[in-house]
Amino acid sequence: MINALPSHGVPAEQILGELTGLRSGDLPTHGGTLFSYVYDSGLADLDGLAQSAHALASHVNGLDPTAFPSLLAAENALVAAAAKLLGGAHAPTVVGSVTSGGTESIMLAVKAARDAHPDIERPRMVAPVTAHAAFAKAAAYLRVELDSVPVDAQTLAADPATIDTAITPETILVACSAPSYAHGVVDPVEDVAACAADHGVRCHVDACFGGWILPYLRRLGVEVPDFDFRIPGVTSMSVDLHKYAYCPKGTSLLLHRDDRLRISQYFGYADWPGYTMVNSGIASTRSGGPVAAALATTRHIGDDGYLRLAQQTRTAVERIATAVTDTPGLRLMAPADYMVVCFTGEDPDIDLFVLADELAAAGWHTQPQLPFGAMSASIHLTVTAAVEPTVERFGPALAAAVAATRERRPPDLPPEMTQLVATMDPDLLTPETVAGLAQRFGLTEADSVAGNMAMVNALLAVAPAAVREKLLIEFVSLLQQPPRD
Repeated sequence: MINALPSHGVPAEQILGELTGLRSGDLPTHGGTLFSYVYDSGLADLDGLAQSAHALASHVNGLDPTAFPSLLAAENALVAAAAKLLGGAHAPTVVGSVTSGGTESIMLAVKAARDAHPDIERPRMVAPVTAHAAFAKAAAYLRVELDSVPVDAQTLAADPATIDTAITPETILVACSAPSYAHGVVDPVEDVAACAADHGVRCHVDACFGGWILPYLRRLGVEVPDFDFRIPGVTSMSVDLHKYAYCPKGTSLLLHRDDRLRISQYFGYADWPGYTMVNSGIASTRSGGPVAAALATTRHIGDDGYLRLAQQTRTAVERIATAVTDTPGLRLMAPADYMVVCFTGEDPDIDLFVLADELAAAGWHTQPQLPFGAMSASIHLTVTAAVEPTVERFGPALAAAVAATRERRPPDLPPEMTQLVATMDPDLLTPETVAGLAQRFGLTEADSVAGNMAMVNALLAVAPAAVREKLLIEFVSLLQQPPRD
């Protein structure tokens, strides 16, 4: 048990040793074997530079840009670079803000759209079901109704005609993805944006995932449809710097086509005796460390460096996709055109959740995705430049994992448990019930969750969405308990 407030201070060397010990139980953030959560450039000197830059600005406070002009200059430089990448030549008035991540960028885009229409009492937004969950979070926080619409069953891309039908006089925003996280599909942004414009509605392109790499893939000859400010109807975009710009965690950008579209993003308050609060983001006080680290990273890698990293990523994607298609019983969910490989199974002897566990046991950490509607369960791989040196080992590892999966039985869920979860009223789920399930599956500690998730994923797969949400909320609450004396 860690004591965060010991009676006497602890030497720095001991603390760093303890933290290193804690980190030893985490998934590997470098080395090209983790296909989610982190984005690794594979550049050996990048971490040190980013850490040094972060330290220089860690105590700078983004609350007041006039007090710390260094932070304002760094943020404006990052916005200018992103605007240049994302069609700024066609929209020279693009402005933007640095946020803590893609979710904050998306939430602020929804806020800006909502607050631009104070006359609409019950605002709504339209998004394909493949849009990132951050839109649902924004809807819940901001009291905006989310109208999720189906995607094309074959391409898994947004359907402009369906979106057009869903727009009402209360719609304040239409969203699409470049690309979608789950499958790596770029929506038909041009048609969606035109549809939104016809209704006088804003169109936000969630390019958190692909905004920094798609322009480079296009320069390498990959066919990338227009998705950015080249399209007149695109009013805002989100792009994460801590993804394919390979900056440390905690930096994203929200871009608007002009400053009048951005103005309703701000929060201002003067009706109290303290300082007048004006914020462009959700946080008031925020460290300048992540922004300085991001600027150091983008300047160090440079345009030519990002082009090389995109080439490495593309090579890795092609080889992994080939390994999948060469493996009997597996198929790609969507063409691996950019930086995502998503595959499913066509053989009942290959249980994807068992396969994910087998890959993890061999050191390859993927992301299982549960079935959704007519979409089958799948395995998602976010591929970064760091994967390219290791990719030759992935094909044999996949083949071996599939062979081992065929030898194992799928998770044997007791029928009564399956029935219970499938028909359960989520409001009746108690902390005690979830604690009992966690005990049964041996998931009572945070470090016990990884490694044998097939049974858990199989259980979640039969649960309706509302039950799954409640199960996981209660489970995370169970994990997030302070140590008791």
